[in-house]
Amino acid sequence: MTQTATGWPITGTGLVTSVGAGTAEVFEALCAGRGAPAGVRAFDTTRLRTRHAFEVSDPPQQPAAWLCRAVAEALAQASLPEDLSGVPVLVGSGLRNLRAVERDWLAGSPSPPDPHFGRALRDRFGACDTHTFAGACSASLYALALATDLLAADRAETVVVAGADTITAGMYALLDRVQPGAPREVRPFDRRSAGQLLGDGAAAVVLRRPGAGPARAVLRSVGLHCDAGHVTTPDPDGLVSAQRQAHERAGVTPGEIGLVHAQGTGAPLNDRAEAQALARVFGRSGGPLICAVEGMTGHASGCSGLLSTVLATECLRTARVPPVVGLREPIEEAAGLRFSTGCRVEGEEARLGQVGQVAQVNSFGFGGVHAVAIVGRAA
Repeated sequence: MTQTATGWPITGTGLVTSVGAGTAEVFEALCAGRGAPAGVRAFDTTRLRTRHAFEVSDPPQQPAAWLCRAVAEALAQASLPEDLSGVPVLVGSGLRNLRAVERDWLAGSPSPPDPHFGRALRDRFGACDTHTFAGACSASLYALALATDLLAADRAETVVVAGADTITAGMYALLDRVQPGAPREVRPFDRRSAGQLLGDGAAAVVLRRPGAGPARAVLRSVGLHCDAGHVTTPDPDGLVSAQRQAHERAGVTPGEIGLVHAQGTGAPLNDRAEAQALARVFGRSGGPLICAVEGMTGHASGCSGLLSTVLATECLRTARVPPVVGLREPIEEAAGLRFSTGCRVEGEEARLGQVGQVAQVNSFGFGGVHAVAIVGRAA
C-alpha cells in the first residue's frame, strides 16, 4: 500500500452481528458487555459435543442479506447513493454462502446456489465490479489492503470493502472434533478456555480518497504476512512480522498504539501465540489497552477483521472500549498485558491518554495468512 500523508478516510461503516444490526446498536451492546451464545438453530448438533454459537436471527442464515444491510448503512453514513455501478466492492469471507450450498445438497437440489455475493450486490446496488476473497479468517482485511492499492493507483475514487460469514455445519463439526472441550462460552486469553465458538456477521466500510468527504477515522495501513508454517497452528514469529510491517507502513511506533483489537478467539493455541506476539511487540507492561470482543460475538471467520476495524473506529471516535468478556484468569503468555474491562474516558486529555489516537486490529488466519490494520482518529 502506498503511504499517504494521513491515510485513507473511512467515511462510512456498517455492522450486523448476533447482538444487533447497525454500527451504533452493536457498539452500544458490546460496550455494555451484552452478547452471549445460544443453542445452534441452523442445523442438528445432537451428534456433536458442542451445541452453541452466535447466530444472527433476522434473517437467519442469510449472509447476503446481512452484507447488503451493512453496505447500505455504510453508504448512508458516507452520504453516498445506493448506486455502486461504478464503485469496486471487495468482500472478504472465510465461509462465503456455503451454508446455502449445504442445505441445497441435503435437499437434493440439482443446481446448488452461488456461494459468492456478486448477484446479491448487483441486484441491490447495481454493483458490477465485485470480488469475493476467501482468505481464511483474515479475508476482509486482505480486501481492505487491496482497496488501498486501488485508491493509491488511481483506479478508484471510492471503494466499498465488506465482510460476511455465516456458520456452516461442516466448519462447526470440524471445530467440535479438534477442540479441547465443548465450550458453552468464549473466554479469550483465559486459562480455562475450552475453545472457540463460531458467529454470524457482516461488516462494511466506505474507503475514499482524501478530501472526498468527512472521515469517521483514517486507515493508516494494512500489514500482510503469510508464513505458511502450519495449516492451523499459528507461528508467533509470523504474528510479530505482520504487526511490525503494519507499524512501518503507517509510520508509527509501538508506543503510539493506544488500543489493540486482538483476535482473541478463545482457541488455546491461537490465544497463546497472539499473547506471545503482543508481548514481543509491545512489552509486558505499559503497553496499549487490549480489547477482544469474540466473547460477545463469536468468531465471524473472514468477516472478523473488518468487524473489529469498525469497532476500532468507534472506539477512537467515542473514547469507549468494550470489555473482554469471559476473561477471568489470563494465560501465562498474557501476563502483564493490559486488558480492557470496559471504559468511558471523559475529557480530551484522558481520552488521548487511555484510548490514544491510533488503534491496531489483528486478524490471523489458517495457513499463516495474517493481516493487521492501523486506524487513526480523524482530524
